[in-house]
Amino acid sequence: MESLIPVISKLQDVFSTIGYRQQEVELPQIVVVGIQSAGKSSVLESLVGRDFLPRGRDMVTRSPLLLHLIHTPISDPRRRGNSKITNSDWAVFMHKETEIFTDFNLVRQEIDDETNRIAGSNKNISHEPIILKIFSAKVVNLSLVDLPGLVSVPVGDQPPDIAVQIHSMILKFISNPNSLILAITPANQDFATSEPLKLAKEVDVDGNRTLVVLTKLDLMDKGTDATDVLNGRTIPVKLGIIGVVNRSQEDINNKKPMDECLKEEAAFLLKKYPTLASKNGIPYLAKTLNRLLMHHIRACLPELKVRISTMISQCQMLLSSYGEPIVDKSRMVLQVINHFANAYNATIDGTWKNIETSELTGGARICYVFTETFGAALDRVDPMENLTSLDILTAIRNATGPRPALFIPEISFELLVKRQVRRLEDPCLNCVDLVYEELLRIVQHCGIEINNEMLRFPKLFERINEVVSTTLSSRLAPTKEFVANLVAIELAYINTRHPDFTDAALVSFLRESGIEEANKKLTNSNESPIDPIVTNGVAAVSIRENGPLNQQNAPKSSYAAWLFNRNVDADNFTSRDQALTPMKTSEVENVVTRNLTAREKRDCEIVDRLIRGYFSIVRKTIQDTVPKAIMKFLVNYVKDNLQSELVRQLYDKASMDELLSENAMMAQRRKESAEMLEALNKANSVISEIRETHLW
Repeated sequence: MESLIPVISKLQDVFSTIGYRQQEVELPQIVVVGIQSAGKSSVLESLVGRDFLPRGRDMVTRSPLLLHLIHTPISDPRRRGNSKITNSDWAVFMHKETEIFTDFNLVRQEIDDETNRIAGSNKNISHEPIILKIFSAKVVNLSLVDLPGLVSVPVGDQPPDIAVQIHSMILKFISNPNSLILAITPANQDFATSEPLKLAKEVDVDGNRTLVVLTKLDLMDKGTDATDVLNGRTIPVKLGIIGVVNRSQEDINNKKPMDECLKEEAAFLLKKYPTLASKNGIPYLAKTLNRLLMHHIRACLPELKVRISTMISQCQMLLSSYGEPIVDKSRMVLQVINHFANAYNATIDGTWKNIETSELTGGARICYVFTETFGAALDRVDPMENLTSLDILTAIRNATGPRPALFIPEISFELLVKRQVRRLEDPCLNCVDLVYEELLRIVQHCGIEINNEMLRFPKLFERINEVVSTTLSSRLAPTKEFVANLVAIELAYINTRHPDFTDAALVSFLRESGIEEANKKLTNSNESPIDPIVTNGVAAVSIRENGPLNQQNAPKSSYAAWLFNRNVDADNFTSRDQALTPMKTSEVENVVTRNLTAREKRDCEIVDRLIRGYFSIVRKTIQDTVPKAIMKFLVNYVKDNLQSELVRQLYDKASMDELLSENAMMAQRRKESAEMLEALNKANSVISEIRETHLW
């Protein structure tokens, strides 16, 4: 099981290529947390047995230091072939893999130089880690992360929020559920107010992964000791509290050997804490950390395998969404054009795989415009709006000239109905505009893949937008012209022989006005019946002196003959005529300034009914033909010609470099994802080498 720690060290090396994003992988590791000047550096150097960390009065640790301690016996094969490391400890930095450091003063200088390189020289901090491996026969296998010490106020030209930045960095590392937290706390300060311990409790509420190191045991006030703290009676810590004695500054200045410092520590513990000496001190801390880390890795490894496999799949999908690197520019332009054209047409047809669920788009929205918006707009057009009874009577009189009218002139009906039918043109043209706007909007709703290509090649899609807009604009005027002509066609010929019009306009009027019942009663009583008289295709009502009207004595005009030669069955009349309500007499009287005669009232009612009936027929025709015209001249035209138009206007080798200039952010994301995928694949290979026997 000892071999598990080097495995994690390998994984940390693998993920070092992706910078601070390695935290996403949640590798098992020991994170060292403490306030500034709490003795963190002294503890780490004691674990290594070497002076190798920068020191100073101000903050010297300003970026994460990933420290891998690798137990390397004198007989280790890695020592062979290099006389410098045959009997010596050595160090290697990940950023200088080919250089071996045997002088640990140079190691300290390299840490300082690399810190200034990545974090600047103004005492700022950086998330980019420095990775250091130390090979020694005196160390146990360990993997630790040393972080900047917690501070309260900025120093020198540090940013004002430096304390917040450090707090945030530490939280990111210790929030990893697979990390062990090594909380460094000085014994000469109030343990109950320990900032590292308080921070650890924020993310490790149960205390299952927190170990406390109580430093500076020899610097406590006279007459006090740390027995209660070390025994967990002050604040219990599940993984334990281990006390150590730090090297003094005098020992460091005098370069006192590390072995002598450890002997002095052991002597102090035996004298001051004889019953606790065996469970405190640097050697016991090293063994405890080694044991905890091995068991922790064993517990985390199965989940880590699954997590890395899942992240590989996610990263592959993400990288795929960013697109492959450009090899052949001509091919890439054609590929993007084909993707877009197919997605555009599929969005209209509703066959695209990435169907929108939050709103109607594409063909569904066009259908909604046709069936709901356009239909409702036509329904809102009142057939008799702005047409009063006085207008109707005036039109009838003007159509008769100087002679009083016996019957309603057909010309008056045609003039009035054309005036009302013409009002259908605006809703029809508005329908064209709505479909045109949706066809423009589809560009932004062509699915995730197309959106990613839009982000990747902003200039290319800017040109695609222009081509789509130009193509649609070129079809807008012809479509509107044709739609306007549909209304003009209806105005060109008022078909009074339309079967739906005669049934609706006349038979229903006869039924609802009660003329048929009146005729029956008058016939039975030998009185003069009410007579529907038809002339020039328009009905009128008058009183006849010579009995009820029938086929023999009906007027001989063409429309009259047609009406009375039809076998009209009022009882079998369909419900479509029930919506055509004639103007009531009371309504007629309210819109004129004088009382109407019975004749005038009847004339107004007849014309009202005729206009409503014919208008309804035209409205149904328009509601059916306008969507068909829009589909033919606008939607289907664009679907059929968009791809060829895009190729014609965009496939230009001279402008391909400009069109395929990538979004800088997208290129960076692809690079990061590629690096992440490479690291994950390497990590998967490392984990795959672990045999099940290593876990027990």
